[in-house]
Amino acid sequence: MVKTEQYQGRRIFVCESCQFGYAERILAEKCEHYCGANRSCSLEITKHALKRG
Repeated sequence: MVKTEQYQGRRIFVCESCQFGYAERILAEKCEHYCGANRSCSLEITKHALKRG
């Protein structure tokens, strides 16, 4: 489940698998789904990350 936290004064959504943070919940959910299914990160998704795990 995607969690919410504060990062540099703004709310971000964080993938619980890799700890990458995104401005949009949908990207964090896609990241979490990809990480869980493939045990790795997708470059297409993580290029949008605001916070790197």
